[in-house]
Amino acid sequence: MRFVVFFCLFCLFTIPGFSQRGPTAVARSGEGVHALLRRNGLAESRHFLQFLSLNRGRLTAGNGLMAGRTYRLPARGKSAAAAPKAPARASASSSASVLHAPIFGPKHSRVRVLDRSMRGAVYYLSPGHGGPDPGAVGKYGKHRLAEDEYAYDVTLRLARVLMEHGATVYMLIQDPNDGIRDEQFLKIDYDELTYPHQRIPLNQLARLRQRIAQANQLHARHKGAYQRLLSLHVDSRSQGQKIDVFFYHHANSAAGLRTARSIHRVFTNRYARAQPNRPYSGNVLPRSSLYEVRTSHAPAVFMELGNIHNSRDQPRFLLPDNRQALANWIYEGLRADFKGR
Repeated sequence: MRFVVFFCLFCLFTIPGFSQRGPTAVARSGEGVHALLRRNGLAESRHFLQFLSLNRGRLTAGNGLMAGRTYRLPARGKSAAAAPKAPARASASSSASVLHAPIFGPKHSRVRVLDRSMRGAVYYLSPGHGGPDPGAVGKYGKHRLAEDEYAYDVTLRLARVLMEHGATVYMLIQDPNDGIRDEQFLKIDYDELTYPHQRIPLNQLARLRQRIAQANQLHARHKGAYQRLLSLHVDSRSQGQKIDVFFYHHANSAAGLRTARSIHRVFTNRYARAQPNRPYSGNVLPRSSLYEVRTSHAPAVFMELGNIHNSRDQPRFLLPDNRQALANWIYEGLRADFKGR
């Protein structure tokens, strides 16, 4: 299978001082924390918070980097356990503890498997819209922002983190040439496909039927496994309405509710640490009328990541490090749900 401005997601550390002991790296122009970690062979999901702690007082207000400045790097831990053999369905070739997944793009295609903590979990990831339908379209200055491009990028990042921990992942929507992108403004195109290689129809109901039919067929093949479907979207509301990330589930799905609450709990805790004076208003609600939620055989969670028209929400998905943080937080919620099943 081919795998389908300033916003502080983490608190600013203000303790001054910096030691040159241990490994260091010099930030390049336009580089964020996640890109710097990847360039130095460190996994974002494991080392991001440690990097912030090591570089207290040396980051910008949005936990960004300053080009030319030297930063301390986390020490490499013990080598990861040998990776599970990559299933043929993932179209990822395996060598020792590294998977090769071209859908993530040339810069991100090598996926280092850190552990097998998510082994046995199967995820169907469905980024909203795609193909002839870009979804909601917002504006940031002269730039047009398409929902499907940003939802796809966050979903790819989530897929990669899940693979780092041994999960089986199916991207229900895939783009043949847009891997994980580290730009703010993502080019709009219309060449996405439905897994495995199906052209996406224009009609909305036909689109949803197409991807859920694939998910349900795969669900039958993994009978008895822990399985979840995640559908990621960027909402469209009035320009002045700022929203937090919120979650929908089927009213009759206890498993879907547990998964949604598990992810929501992570977001609530993260915001409490990062912005203690700003209450997190995202919530978990039943919404059984949503087609994916209603017809998926796997328990489903439908997520809205923000309002694409609101200038205060836009940095949440414009900045690549924020898109990675969203993916990491969703992963943390999924991991807690899987471990507590």
